[in-house]
Amino acid sequence: MRIGELARRTGASVRSLRYYEEQGLVPSDRTSGGHREYLESDVDRVRFVQLLFSAGLPSRAILHILPFLDTGVATPVMRARLDDEHDRIQGRIDELTNARDRLSQLRVAAAESAAGKPASECRLAGNDAIKS
Repeated sequence: MRIGELARRTGASVRSLRYYEEQGLVPSDRTSGGHREYLESDVDRVRFVQLLFSAGLPSRAILHILPFLDTGVATPVMRARLDDEHDRIQGRIDELTNARDRLSQLRVAAAESAAGKPASECRLAGNDAIKS
């Protein structure tokens, strides 16, 4: 399939697909006219690359992970990279969960305040979890 079709099917921009190719993340073949051609399996590959980018992985980290998708063979270095990235993402999830929970507490206090409850009686007053 051509680059435009791959872009349409994955939601990636043509520019992003060119960048992925330049970084060695999604290879393409060329027609005799120089047009990029992709395999059907590249749809899933692009989606996976997009997922990893959205999780904050840089292209060089993704490049070290992709060979496992192609071969199914994991090296010790690759496993260490997967573990490191997993731990980094889990740490970020924990931070975001904490932020969401604190915002939920603030929303309750704001709703109480908006309903006319005096500040001294709102859940926010004296709540150390919100202050920390």
